[in-house]
Amino acid sequence: MADVKITWLGHAAFLLEAEKKVLIDPFISGNPMAPFNPEELNPDIIAVTHGHRDHFGDTIEIGKRTGCRIISIHEVANYIKSKGVFAEGMNKGGTVHVEGIALTMTEALHSSSIEASGFSFDGGCPAGFIIGIGGHSIYHAGDTGVFGDMQLIGELYEPELALLPIGDRFTMGIKEALKAVELIRPKIVVPMHYSTFDIIKQDPEEFKRAVEAKVDTKVIIMKPGESIEL
Repeated sequence: MADVKITWLGHAAFLLEAEKKVLIDPFISGNPMAPFNPEELNPDIIAVTHGHRDHFGDTIEIGKRTGCRIISIHEVANYIKSKGVFAEGMNKGGTVHVEGIALTMTEALHSSSIEASGFSFDGGCPAGFIIGIGGHSIYHAGDTGVFGDMQLIGELYEPELALLPIGDRFTMGIKEALKAVELIRPKIVVPMHYSTFDIIKQDPEEFKRAVEAKVDTKVIIMKPGESIEL
């Protein structure tokens, strides 16, 4: 088992680093919380949960510059390829293996479209990812509401770390995210997708108190640019 470094880039964007670097939902340009510029990121893999601008973000620009592997749901991959950048499509329940890293696509309850140049394109369905890296299992829920099959995700993949949205309005709020933790039972949870904009402002300390009062899961509140290690 190898150490994995997890860096929060604000909103739902994370960089996982072990033998390879995995960048998830690279919303960097236009993200007021982002601690880096897109040009500073050189991932081996980009995983995109869905086509909304605040998740799809700088995927095409980073992919074009670095030549990295881009993994997304089939329709998002087709859109990326239409822009002259290679991407690999998959769907829920499937797993893609990339140089020792396993990316399994899970359910997410949300909407999905690709917003670009004033137009909206078919973005397929929203998704989450279980990422097997360095012998660890990490669950990035994407944008989602709570759903009962999160219990199956916990049973099947036993994620050590869950990255869960708490911002409310467009995703789970604190109450729903607490139930998600109860269903998944990860060792550690990191809240995300909150307070990037006023409309999703939340107090992560309230989430931490609620979780740690009810389940045996550690809540780590990260600051943009901050890293933790598994």
